[in-house]
Amino acid sequence: VQLQASGGGLVQAGGSLRLSCAASGRTFSSYDIGWFRQAPGKEREFVAATSWDYGSTYYADSVKGRSTISRDNAKNTVYLQMNSLKPEDTAVYYCAVGRVPYNRYAHVASYDYWGQGTLVTVSS
Repeated sequence: VQLQASGGGLVQAGGSLRLSCAASGRTFSSYDIGWFRQAPGKEREFVAATSWDYGSTYYADSVKGRSTISRDNAKNTVYLQMNSLKPEDTAVYYCAVGRVPYNRYAHVASYDYWGQGTLVTVSS
C-alpha cells in the first residue's frame, strides 16, 4: 500500500485544515487507519484512528473535540479535519494503515504502511 498525505500548510491559530491521505496499490477498506504527528525534536505521537470494521474512531486527548477522522473507502482516502488549531499542533502529520490489534491504535508499531508526511505549521 502506498500512501500520499496532503493538505498541510501554514495557518493562523484558531484556523482549520483538512488533511487527506490517498492510498494506492491495494484497497484499504479492510485496514485500520491512523494519523500521527511528529514535531521537531519530539517522538511521533498518535493523533487519531479509525477502524476498518465498524468505523470506530479514536482520538488523542490533545485533539479530541477539535479534530475528526473520516474515511471514504470508495476513494481510498482518509481525512483528518482539524479545527481551532493551536501552535502546539505544529508538526509533520503522517497517515498509516495496518491491521491493528484492539486497543493498540495509538501505537506506532501497530501500523505497517506509512505515508511521507505533510507539514502543518500553526502561527500564533
